[in-house]
Amino acid sequence: MTMATRFSRRWLLRSALAGAAGVSASGWFPALARQLANHPTRRRHFVLLWMSGGPSQTDTFDMKPGHENGGEFKEIETNAPGLRFSEHLPKLSTMADKLAVIRSLNTKEGDHGRGTYLMRTGHKPMGPIRYPSIGSSLANQLGSPDDGLPAYVSVGPFRAFNQDAFGPGFLGPRFGPLVVGAADNPGGITNGPGGYPVLKVQDVERAADVSAVRMEKRLQLWDDLQSEFLARHAFGPSKTHNTVYKGALHLMNSKDTSAFDLTQEADKVREAYGNSVFGQGCLLARRLIERGVSCVEVSLGTNSGGVGWDTHSDNFGQVKQARRAEARRDQDDDLPLHGGAQSDRAGQGCRTPDG
Repeated sequence: MTMATRFSRRWLLRSALAGAAGVSASGWFPALARQLANHPTRRRHFVLLWMSGGPSQTDTFDMKPGHENGGEFKEIETNAPGLRFSEHLPKLSTMADKLAVIRSLNTKEGDHGRGTYLMRTGHKPMGPIRYPSIGSSLANQLGSPDDGLPAYVSVGPFRAFNQDAFGPGFLGPRFGPLVVGAADNPGGITNGPGGYPVLKVQDVERAADVSAVRMEKRLQLWDDLQSEFLARHAFGPSKTHNTVYKGALHLMNSKDTSAFDLTQEADKVREAYGNSVFGQGCLLARRLIERGVSCVEVSLGTNSGGVGWDTHSDNFGQVKQARRAEARRDQDDDLPLHGGAQSDRAGQGCRTPDG
């Protein structure tokens, strides 16, 4: 493949899977960046829907009917010939022709923390090196300092399994995610009009009791002190801190922060995405991509309460209960499966890696 060749989604997917299987992604990220440099008007964007806890492939996209590893659920036809999904994914089955379902990816990592790290960085968690997550790698290669928003935004991440798997690693804080509605900070999520979760950047606006003039004086004082300090201590951490600080100031003055105001969307649109952190997070992802953000991650799991996909007992019964409850509410019948669907049968030696 020459650099003049247009990168296809299939090629990008093959490369991504190579990284997830343990091969470093550092080889194809720079190649993608160089390709995009030759076509500055064609920006690539990436949305990662992270299923915290690890959904079972044999209960979702690879049912294995009649096999000893198969479960209780039935498979249904989709609009893609030869592709069948779980009976609990009826609406997704009508859009199967727009998906690329990968059934050949596997790993021997059976621990949530190790599996999370492998899937998000492309490396096994061993040795002193901290590798960047896929979002940070994309931010490094595809982001632009001229953008009004950070290159990597993470909505509702659940980082308890492995903190390092969600960070920028050796790339440094500059390429870390801007976190909105973190699952480990539920107090940061409030409900707004209509009961929708409010997903916005904390403290991005000037405090009400600080005037614009006073704010300007504070910034000037900081700039004087910082310039003097950097003149004497111009090394890595100091420069990184200065870059991150200026990025925060840039964000405070950016008009693009209006992308986080989901009240600008019509009620019908917000209802279509669902009244949950995950649903509204997907809507936010669309708005951020439209504003040029390179990578947006939306997590589904503990940010909506409970244990997400990490269940260890009565998996089939829990899904059925969720379906019955959803039928009583007369709402979308796909979202509860994502919010309450389960991992493989624990204790039977067939756990699905996280993600």
